[in-house]
Amino acid sequence: MNACAAFANGLNVTLGLVYPEACQVCGEERATPAAGFVGPRCRSQVKFIQPPFCTRCGLPFEGEMTTAFECANCRGQDLHFCSARSAAAARGPVLEAIHRYKYQRALWFEPFLADLLIRRAEPELRREKWDWIVPVPLHPVKLREREFNQAERLALRLGEAAGIPVHTHLLKRTLPTRTQTLLTREERTANVRNAFELRTGRRLRGRRIVLLDDVFTTGATTNACAKVLRKAGAGEVCVWTVARGL
Repeated sequence: MNACAAFANGLNVTLGLVYPEACQVCGEERATPAAGFVGPRCRSQVKFIQPPFCTRCGLPFEGEMTTAFECANCRGQDLHFCSARSAAAARGPVLEAIHRYKYQRALWFEPFLADLLIRRAEPELRREKWDWIVPVPLHPVKLREREFNQAERLALRLGEAAGIPVHTHLLKRTLPTRTQTLLTREERTANVRNAFELRTGRRLRGRRIVLLDDVFTTGATTNACAKVLRKAGAGEVCVWTVARGL
């Protein structure tokens, strides 16, 4: 068991002693620490991303599609990842859990979010050979403020489930960028341009890399990371996130 999983297990035990086993989203139904304090009714509101969706960015399409397609947004962009996939739509209990997990240090939601990610990503990743999972890094200032990198913690859980090594020190964030939340697509791209670098001396020599983040919206952040990885010699980069902004 890795250190992240061991810490999470210890946290679950502690939370189970301190807090009542109630859903931390609705506060009305029973939910255990192992379930991330999210009850069955709130879990039933999760909208998993299902086909048909864009073969590049994973944007779901409402309607009947029998052939592979690439959405208009992807056709107009210079994308450096081969595909991006997400477990669930970023809304309802999923969005609330992510926001509270990231910004309020509500670590008890981690098992819930990790379960969504693993349930969708693990079977897909096992179909091919991937060398590393690489979490999107935080800038040191942001990391000190938040005290943890949610992408790194989720990557460690997925790596353990899928049997893929997690490389947490490959990328570094060199610019303290603004939060992407309220920015337009163009502003997001400009905000993260040149914000990431490969750590000195690293050469990827055709490695196939899974880039991991919590939410995919326009793809600006993960695309900026993928560009750095490809420039350094990565053979292929795919993206996985817990949630997809729609």
